[in-house]
Amino acid sequence: MAGSDTKLDGRRIAILATDGVEQVELTSPQKALKAAGAQVTVVSLKRGQIQGMNHSEKGDKIDVDTTLDSVSPDQFDALVLPGGVANPDYLRVSKPAVEFVRAFFAAAKPVGAICHGPWMVVEADAARGRKMTSWPSLRTDLVNAGATWVDEQVVRDGTLVTSRKPDDLDAFNREIIGMFAETAQRRAA
Repeated sequence: MAGSDTKLDGRRIAILATDGVEQVELTSPQKALKAAGAQVTVVSLKRGQIQGMNHSEKGDKIDVDTTLDSVSPDQFDALVLPGGVANPDYLRVSKPAVEFVRAFFAAAKPVGAICHGPWMVVEADAARGRKMTSWPSLRTDLVNAGATWVDEQVVRDGTLVTSRKPDDLDAFNREIIGMFAETAQRRAA
């Protein structure tokens, strides 16, 4: 994405993450969204920094912009849910995190979830009736939550985009930027 791409000018995007986030699944969408003109905010359960992961190895510490208790879903136009095994597992037992995600679906705001991120879609009770993909180990969880699981690079179902893994990030980023821009145009009309 070129720095002059302004498809998302003025759009406010939250990335919800905590310790154990798959680093590239946060940093790659963050960079792509910023390049498209969005204002991107890393929201977490705690202040300071969270521990990024490169699969099972520790990665970099990632700066947190704000904490979940300091923001409202109403302050954002869209949401990104990166994966990593521990990240969504910690988040899905946090009632405020689940309610934050649920509010985006209730307001029909766009959501992108990759890898293990769709666990938060399940926890927010927003998977039922949707076509989704994820890291393969989530297949049974998504099916049990009422989703139709497919093994595809990127899947869009209404205002939800899902992808399987870091190798799918280019497709995931293109699709979320496209969906976030379309949603912004519809809301502006």
